[in-house]
Amino acid sequence: MVQLPKVNELGFFEIRLESIGGLGANLAGKMLAEAGVVGAGMNGVSFSSYGSEKKGSAVKAHIRFCDLNTHIRDTSPVERPHVVGIFHEALAKTVNVTSGIYDHSTVLVNSAKSPEELKSSLNMMAGTIAVVDATSIALDEKNRVNMAMLGALFRMCDFLDPEIMKGVIEKSLGKKYPQAVQSALTTFERGFNEVTFMHFPLPEGAIMPEFVRSDISALGYETQPIGGTITNPGSSFLKNLSISRSGLLPHFKLEDCIHCAQCDTVCPDLCFVWEEQPDKKGRPQMFLQGIDYQYCKGCLKCVEACPTTALSGEREEEGYAESHTVRHIFDLVTEA
Repeated sequence: MVQLPKVNELGFFEIRLESIGGLGANLAGKMLAEAGVVGAGMNGVSFSSYGSEKKGSAVKAHIRFCDLNTHIRDTSPVERPHVVGIFHEALAKTVNVTSGIYDHSTVLVNSAKSPEELKSSLNMMAGTIAVVDATSIALDEKNRVNMAMLGALFRMCDFLDPEIMKGVIEKSLGKKYPQAVQSALTTFERGFNEVTFMHFPLPEGAIMPEFVRSDISALGYETQPIGGTITNPGSSFLKNLSISRSGLLPHFKLEDCIHCAQCDTVCPDLCFVWEEQPDKKGRPQMFLQGIDYQYCKGCLKCVEACPTTALSGEREEEGYAESHTVRHIFDLVTEA
């Protein structure tokens, strides 16, 4: 019988995956549980929680493992995880992704940053930070982020057999997508081999924070404004949609643009900024100035629609969106 490294008071080893729609965390959780049940001979369960089923919305996947003598009668969300997998680094801007961790928990982050930088951005007091650049691996191998993250998760859960997982991948993809099997296996292996770890001990006298639920509305029968006024409208005007991106951004080349507005027609979030200027004959015409990345979620529909090479899908680099947003460019022009 496989021996679990750590369990809680109910005998469970618990994993929580923090992600956004489109990165495959739900499937990763199911495959992880299947590898534990079929390959390691444990009891296990996997389930997910999410809101609207669309790309970019927050997703949580919950996995529990226990030995065969323990029965799983609990399908509540994982509040005190032994392992957390963060599929999108920017989630930490709006979600407390490390809520409820122990001082011996391991937090896996899809990032190119160092563990020291991530400790600060995640506001972690203690624990082990594991880092793998799953997005770069997936783009290199033309596969998905979840395969690289699964490889790293198997490195952290040494009671699971990676060879069993390879069999699960082949079975899951072999019938419908046989051409994707080899790239998925390569992505999985790279995630397993390229993850790095760093442990941060709990400071003397400090206590780890308790789990805090983030899905409870601030408005209730005692705090609801008179008349049912909506204080937080659903519009994205004041919201930053950068957490919805999955690795690629449209890059804009003004010199190649013919200002045909094909990109603006297909953009679901009205990210393109236009300015009225006189054309060569002095007639007023709208000219594209660039992209406001505050609202861009990286769907790349504009790249497909562009008839020239003015728009191209390229890997998002640290600070690129902030330094190239149209609002920032207009500010520079105004200051000059």
